[in-house]
Amino acid sequence: MEREPSAAPPPVPPAAANTGAIAAIGVTFEEAGVERPIPRKQVYSWAIWDWATQPFNSVLLTFVFASLYLVSDSFLPADIAALPEGDPLRERALADLSSGYGLITTFAGILILLLAPVLGQTADRSGRKKRWLFVFTMLLALVQFALFFARADPAFFWYGAIVLAVGAVVSEIAGVNYNAMLVQVSTPKTIGKVSGLGWGLGYIGGIVALGLVIVLTQLEWFGMDTSDGMAYRLIAVGCAVWTVIFSLPLFLNVPEAPPSGHGAKVNFFAAYVVLVKDVAALFRTHRPTFWFLLASAVYRDGLAGVFAFGGILAAVSFRFTTNEVLIFAIAANVVAGISTIFAGRADDRFGARAVIITALTGLVAMAIVIFALHDTGKLVFWIGGLLLSGFVGPAQAASRSLLARVTPEGMQGEIFGLYATTGRVASFLSPAMWTIFIAAFGATIWGVLGIAIVLAIGLVLLLLVRFPRTRAPR
Repeated sequence: MEREPSAAPPPVPPAAANTGAIAAIGVTFEEAGVERPIPRKQVYSWAIWDWATQPFNSVLLTFVFASLYLVSDSFLPADIAALPEGDPLRERALADLSSGYGLITTFAGILILLLAPVLGQTADRSGRKKRWLFVFTMLLALVQFALFFARADPAFFWYGAIVLAVGAVVSEIAGVNYNAMLVQVSTPKTIGKVSGLGWGLGYIGGIVALGLVIVLTQLEWFGMDTSDGMAYRLIAVGCAVWTVIFSLPLFLNVPEAPPSGHGAKVNFFAAYVVLVKDVAALFRTHRPTFWFLLASAVYRDGLAGVFAFGGILAAVSFRFTTNEVLIFAIAANVVAGISTIFAGRADDRFGARAVIITALTGLVAMAIVIFALHDTGKLVFWIGGLLLSGFVGPAQAASRSLLARVTPEGMQGEIFGLYATTGRVASFLSPAMWTIFIAAFGATIWGVLGIAIVLAIGLVLLLLVRFPRTRAPR
């Protein structure tokens, strides 16, 4: 790998590898080797897609539909649901719902593992990232509409769980193409800021959507009959409409990039053979990218665990009420959104790797503080939990911009497909450590240390990755 001459080198950002990706960023808007600024309309149109799809993640997958409706007594037999809280038979039935939902999401993770990198590779070669993004965004909207039919009846539990899992698969594959389009709407100087803007708008979208849910709940749905799960089913429809409306700016204002020309077109199944060869070639020729994918798989699972189990921790260990959990969710998204937008500027100034290391260090430290001080009451979770949220967003956004910087030219879709895949490969770590620590020590609060260990391992692995320095973007 060639390096710049040693005489009088210009200032160098710490997180860019000499892969050819930097030269590719913004290439659609270059003429005669002169970089042109990206129109703001295209930047904001791209970024608002995060806003458009966030309600599926925040409202349906995390805080409302799955946790407060699907895995609840709404889907228990009437005689079991009538038992008092804490009754062993009732608790066992709820645990069965939880494990059943977990089983379906495991199958969803396997599908993502199998499909994401190959579909990303196909989009690279065909030059149809936006077209595939449109297809999967509309499919995501249809999935959310389909949740309207998940009535509050045990017979509909598996239907609701499967539809949610399909939505997770569709959302991940759409995200592969969306993330790969980052290089079309940014330059080497702005990639961190643009990535942070997308993540920030996503968090803000989650805030607004959760806020609307709380308002409708407080107004008791204007007197509407909400039996049979109607309130939750209408929430799903609202999320679907939200996705369709707010995703339109990207499809109307951001142009389709040309094909990468990277390799010959092959059929779907032959693409797996090509994928294996490309991974081997990535290891030989762009080893920092390869090792970063592995390191990020571990710490990104820790990041996912912070949000996946945050609501449970608040409700069980700190005895938050349902409204307090929802209010905390909004506050967490506010903090994460603001910190992510500002962290994007730090990314461009100090490098994505520095931002990730700082964020992971803060996450591990705050997890330990929450565990050590949990007996002091709810205040420690409000403070520590919000600080945790403030570190998660910057780590996510900086990971995306760092990957874009170290991705070989013409392989953005495929590498971001691998990014989704590697994240799923390690997706068992946080749940496993959470479960093992709770089972071993007999209290939910111990799960925090399990997640902290996953984050710490990811941090160490990232510190071991060495990115070659290159010329600073001009």
